[in-house]
Amino acid sequence: MILSMTGFGKAVVADKGKKITAEIKSLNSKQLDLSIRLPQAYREIELDLRNKVALSLERGKVDLYIYTEAIDNASVVNLNTPLLKQYKEQIMKMSEELEIPLPVDWYATLLRLPDAIKSDLNRSETDESELAAVGNAVETAISTLIEFRTQEGKRLEAFFREKIANIQALLREVDGYEQERVAKIKGRIQDSLCKLENIEFDKNRFEQEMIFYIEKLDITEEKIRLQNHLDYFLSTLANGHGQGKKLGFISQEMGREINTLGSKSNHAELQKVVVRMKDELEQIKEQVLNVM
Repeated sequence: MILSMTGFGKAVVADKGKKITAEIKSLNSKQLDLSIRLPQAYREIELDLRNKVALSLERGKVDLYIYTEAIDNASVVNLNTPLLKQYKEQIMKMSEELEIPLPVDWYATLLRLPDAIKSDLNRSETDESELAAVGNAVETAISTLIEFRTQEGKRLEAFFREKIANIQALLREVDGYEQERVAKIKGRIQDSLCKLENIEFDKNRFEQEMIFYIEKLDITEEKIRLQNHLDYFLSTLANGHGQGKKLGFISQEMGREINTLGSKSNHAELQKVVVRMKDELEQIKEQVLNVM
């Protein structure tokens, strides 16, 4: 089963009056591109969190966001009165020295100043219990994201199987044009020769040259190789996750064979079949970028 690189996960845990939320999302990327935003108090476990994400998600452009908030009124919020007194004294002194008026609204002025309000939500030190809660929240969010990736992977697998089946059906249509294609090419060359006046040619030599020319336009090998690539694509789908890059390489090989079919076709209806194959393949290539 394949996994998608696209996903989202969220988890919320509570610890000592604080609600800790971890949100993680992932988009496609060739490598793991991880960005983490978290409160300063949790910086000491950032490396551990990065390792958790890297081991679990492997690839993708991943954003992890951790934030906290108080549960109802559980958080203790206090005015930093000693600091506010110092602020007021310094403002009054500045007003006197610079001969500028004092603030009209002392409350608004003082409460805007740094650290005017103290809360246990923004304390710089945390205990082991809270750090463990953060780790649990991240692990749960990662698990949720992986579930999302799994479901999206199932959708992608069904999509790929449908598109591969469509290309296989188109490849079978090619057989119906083989004899007609050769006859038309041969007839077109004969007509061109007949239009040339006073020209005689050896019919046996003509047949030999025609066989040589038709062999150059033979598409049997291209059809066999394309079918092998289609089979390999399907077997790779069923061979566990982490197959995104391999599926991309197989898609490129399929494209080469389809392009060669088109260049050798020399037949209007066969060209239309090739165009439809290319359309199906382009849809596969676009979605393969999302596969782990």
